[in-house]
Amino acid sequence: WAARKTKTTEEFFAAGRTISGRQNGFALAGDYMSAASFLGIAGLVSLSGFDGLIYSTGWLVGWPVVLFLIAEPLRNLGKYTFADVVSFRLRQTPVRVAAAIGTLAVVAFYLIAQMVGAGNLIKLMFGISYELAVVIVGLVMLAYVLFGGMIATTWVQIVKAVLLLGGAALLCVLTLAQFDFNPAVLFDKAAQEYGREVLAP
Repeated sequence: WAARKTKTTEEFFAAGRTISGRQNGFALAGDYMSAASFLGIAGLVSLSGFDGLIYSTGWLVGWPVVLFLIAEPLRNLGKYTFADVVSFRLRQTPVRVAAAIGTLAVVAFYLIAQMVGAGNLIKLMFGISYELAVVIVGLVMLAYVLFGGMIATTWVQIVKAVLLLGGAALLCVLTLAQFDFNPAVLFDKAAQEYGREVLAP
């Protein structure tokens, strides 16, 4: 379905500008509700108490920068990448080399965490070796993006956001139901189990 709708450069990079603001909001939410953030933040909170929560809000700092300094010039100039905008004003080759190196460095670290999570999940679900699971996930992801473009990736993130928000809300309700929907009782129980320091900064 996505591949049939992806014929031009604009459709590949910008989904043909057919994604609404609400859909884009869900897609951005899905993008940040990844295995790395869900498992990582849960692990940090369990190890560090409330101090671990600061990492879940830290990425918000980058969004105004992206929105005001990058997104608007991209749209106004009709460009598709940050490197396109900067090379429009400066020398093209050094800008594109620097952008490529920066992008690959960031994506490599992010991708490692994602692939570890996905590989372990596929291994657990289907009983195949971890290495094969990582290769399969990588190939499926690569094919999906190459053939479906931004339409495909946006809809994956929308579906993921809906499922994760629904699942997290259900877990929250089920957990609070064990404590008569009283967070104070929940925190008292956590303090009894793990000590008062789990609630302290």
